[in-house]
Amino acid sequence: MFNPTGSDFVLPPTSVERPVNAGADVEPFGSVNSDVLQFTPLGSGQEVGRSCHYLHFKGKRILLDCGIHPGMHGLDSLPFLDFVDVDQVDLLLVTHFHLDHCGALPWVLTKTGFRGRCFMTHATKAIYRIMLGDFVKVAKTGPGGEKVLYTEEDVERSMAKIEVIDFKEQKEVNGIRFRPYVAGHVLGACMFMIEIDTVRILYTGDFSCEEDRHLRAAEVPEVRPDILICESTYGVQSHESREVREQRFLDTAREIVVRGGRCLIPVFALGRAQELLLILDEYWRAHPELHNIPIYYASALAKKCMAVYQTFVNGMNDHVQRQLLYSNPFVFKHINFLKNTDHFDETGPCVVLATPGMLQSGLSRQLFEQWAPDSKNGCIVAGYCVEGTLAKHVLSEPEEITSLSGRRIPMRMQISYISFSAHTDFNQTSNFITRLKPHHIILVHGEQGEMARLKSGLQRLYEHNAEFSNLEIHMPRNTESLNLRFVSEKVARLVGSVVANLHTDDHIQGILMRRNFNYNVLLPPDLQEYSSLRTSVVSNFQTVYYSHSEDWLTFNLRTLDAHLGIEHLDGYELPNYLAVGGIKKTSATYYKMFEGVANVYFIPNLKLVRVSWMADVESDILIETIIVCVLSAEESEGADKLPLPDISNYGVETKEVIKALVQDELGKSESEVNLETEYPQLEMMMKIATNQIEEHSKGLKSSVDN
Repeated sequence: MFNPTGSDFVLPPTSVERPVNAGADVEPFGSVNSDVLQFTPLGSGQEVGRSCHYLHFKGKRILLDCGIHPGMHGLDSLPFLDFVDVDQVDLLLVTHFHLDHCGALPWVLTKTGFRGRCFMTHATKAIYRIMLGDFVKVAKTGPGGEKVLYTEEDVERSMAKIEVIDFKEQKEVNGIRFRPYVAGHVLGACMFMIEIDTVRILYTGDFSCEEDRHLRAAEVPEVRPDILICESTYGVQSHESREVREQRFLDTAREIVVRGGRCLIPVFALGRAQELLLILDEYWRAHPELHNIPIYYASALAKKCMAVYQTFVNGMNDHVQRQLLYSNPFVFKHINFLKNTDHFDETGPCVVLATPGMLQSGLSRQLFEQWAPDSKNGCIVAGYCVEGTLAKHVLSEPEEITSLSGRRIPMRMQISYISFSAHTDFNQTSNFITRLKPHHIILVHGEQGEMARLKSGLQRLYEHNAEFSNLEIHMPRNTESLNLRFVSEKVARLVGSVVANLHTDDHIQGILMRRNFNYNVLLPPDLQEYSSLRTSVVSNFQTVYYSHSEDWLTFNLRTLDAHLGIEHLDGYELPNYLAVGGIKKTSATYYKMFEGVANVYFIPNLKLVRVSWMADVESDILIETIIVCVLSAEESEGADKLPLPDISNYGVETKEVIKALVQDELGKSESEVNLETEYPQLEMMMKIATNQIEEHSKGLKSSVDN
């Protein structure tokens, strides 16, 4: 029904105010009309590592992140991509540059049938290239080096397939709308708000709601999501305040070097490393007594990484922006860069930040194995550690460790865990959820125990809150599909000439056109303007033999159309197949029939009647009637000798006949019968019989014609 307050109308609604999970789905799952949204973790489902999630709704398929598991090698480290058709995926969104979120991306983009589009922020793409190139080099020399997933050439090839997007910029791919928001965590990290039809999904990736020395806190989107896909790394734990954490870190590092030991801080090349470098450089500047103790940033990527950070300072917080007025805070005074340990002087105390962050291989593993037997030395684990890595193992303070070469090494060095991991704790997560008020929460990126504790904590927090009475919290395992049902009304917009002269309660005829999840109603002539469709009109012609007079043809055609238009043409242009002997033009009589639907040309010198019309079902039926009429007129013997009846007063004669029948039936005189006032139905019958419907009765005329 037409809505007089605008140019929209509602298709037959099956709407609810919020998502529901009950009831049978009448459409096949995955079809464009299906109400079921399917979410499947292909990684980081009740684990940390290889983040990758599959969304399937309304025929659209999305992958969220595509990482590797840092505690595994080769194909074992990949997400469970065999459970989906990668070649059918429309869109792949990457939240940040950490390997557990993007490490499998070159493999997917270059070694599978993936044909969709891939997006990440500008900073993420710049750092992705550096991180993945280094990962390939390190993986070749580490355990399982023979199982390297891809080459440096594959990384370069993947770069060409990655598109960039700005924060708050909305894009649309195949009907999927998405927009990135600042997530904190690391430089360039974002969370994605995704909209399919009317359903909104917010995927946080890794995020932090606390501003640090260089990164902004995560933004809270201005729109309410139906589904929040949220990390659960720290469960119900509470972080120390930033001030307490930084002071404990500095005290521990100072204590180690003052006693003559070497302080190892395993870090990833980009991310928390830059935060720790800012803290150490500022502290060393303020303490001259430490100037003779060097700080090393030991990474093959050290200078490249710092160049990226110096480039993207405008994306950092206000603290950094203020410092930029005087100097670039990432141009350090007390930090020395090391590509390797070949020229490393380890004769005295020092602080070394070395990659990778979980001691799997590389410089950090090499130094750890060298320094572990000496009790003067210390190791500060400053980030989250995944199960199966050496960093996680040493937190349990074992008496010995096994080196990469298989030797058993005694463990005497001091191990301290001071988390600078930029993930939310329980307070940050719950405050974020309280502001968003989602209908569904899907927990990912957390060990099973932490995830279960977070789920219970959130349920207790909101159990007496009316705003969250319908909240549902889910924690699916890897490859376990979660199906959620969303039913929404469908609104169609009237566009083009169909909008003209509409009134309340009018019935509307037109073409219902759907493009992705937008419905438009329009008339055929407007298709080219409001869609990518192109319209074509087929002109039909039919020629029949007719040898009788023009008057006889006119008489017969007028029986079909009382409003027949007649025009005599002196220069009718003949089609090529009728142009005999070079004659291109001739005289003809033109009949305009059914208000121009049919054009009939009588060509007397060729004894032909030619009919032209624009092809459609209704016109074709009328043309058949005209052709039959002409053929019948041709077959009438002696037609030219018959006196033609005068049909100009058919209406009067018919009226008199009907009036006489009424008089006879009712036994009344002529003066006693008035058809117009007493028998309006008979008056109308008479008009219908003589095809004399008034022009203003277009609705009736259309019904009669049909």
